[in-house]
Amino acid sequence: MPITLDTRDAGFETAFATLLAAKRENAADVDVAVAAIIDNVASRGDAALVEYTNRFDRVELTPARLRLTKGEIAAGADAAPTETVDALRLAAERIESFHRRQLPMMIDYVDDAGVRLGLRWRPVAAAGLYVPGGTAAYPSSVLMNAIPAKVAGVERLVMTVPAPDGVLNPLVLAAARLVGIDEIYRIGGAQAVAALAYGTATIKAVDKIVGPGNAYVAAAKRRVFGRVGIDMIAGPSEILVVADRHNDPAWIAADLLSQAEHDAAAQAILVTDSSEFAAAVEAAAARHLEHLPRADIARASWQANSAILLVADWNEAAPLIDRIAPEHLELAIDDPDALAARVHHAGAIFLGRYTPEAIGDYVAGPNRLDALAPAAIRLAEAEGLDAHALSLALRLSRR
Repeated sequence: MPITLDTRDAGFETAFATLLAAKRENAADVDVAVAAIIDNVASRGDAALVEYTNRFDRVELTPARLRLTKGEIAAGADAAPTETVDALRLAAERIESFHRRQLPMMIDYVDDAGVRLGLRWRPVAAAGLYVPGGTAAYPSSVLMNAIPAKVAGVERLVMTVPAPDGVLNPLVLAAARLVGIDEIYRIGGAQAVAALAYGTATIKAVDKIVGPGNAYVAAAKRRVFGRVGIDMIAGPSEILVVADRHNDPAWIAADLLSQAEHDAAAQAILVTDSSEFAAAVEAAAARHLEHLPRADIARASWQANSAILLVADWNEAAPLIDRIAPEHLELAIDDPDALAARVHHAGAIFLGRYTPEAIGDYVAGPNRLDALAPAAIRLAEAEGLDAHALSLALRLSRR
């Protein structure tokens, strides 16, 4: 079970520092392996790429078979369920609408000395999108990374996605077709990152690499940074939920498990002012874990990396949040805006009891949960992330 720390205990600071310092991945072993893979692909090109793909994905390829043909993309996309493709289309429309509002403004002015100054934004010429294809395939990743690039005006967008045993998820191809990606390679892992960064006879190098992946992908992106741009070095997924006793414990438990189910190295943290509520959330999580398809992964994360932080009052919450700097932050309390205004270090912030993190993974829109959640649930189920779907479905059943 998660560890429980109380800010009123004398040993809290030491225990909290230990929690923050805990390593959830064996970076040294990963870096050694990744360095060898990158050097091999950089020096031997397609030959090394094919060898790694055949070994790790258990599929016999040749350089000529690395890239998917237009016919393969169309056939795969056509096999995707219509209702789920409709959900992808809704998500795509909303993602594009948001990012169009994010476009930076040009600057062009003449200062008091009569000097003309300006700032011009230009898109990179080519971007590589890494899409995971291991324990879960994520068509949502295609949309979340490709659409901003398209909005920015990137002319060449390349997608790499591993095909374990030769199988590609039809929804990933449907998402690619939806956003207009037609240069797709059936490769993954550090070898895919190396190919995008250094190029091979078959794959032309790109200017920037984006997209999530496992520890090997993250390590590879770290190593090629400088030769190419990257979006970020993503660690294991994490969520911090601030919740009071007025929440349904089953909802909050599902929210926490929605990140725990991603990876055994993921981390879920609950901050609450009620020990009784904390116990109820633990009990609800145990019940959820009895039927989640990815329960083994979620349970490993929940037991090894997660924590419950008991605070005396909400004034203690913001400093704790800033020290953790969570990737996802839910504020399920009466006045989430007031607490959010005091938080400096967090990724995506979800305000209120009806704004679970899972809605942000797909379509967002907390003020229209009834209208948007069904599409998000459909996409979560398609990606095999049932705790994400449960987090949304539980709220719909109450409204």
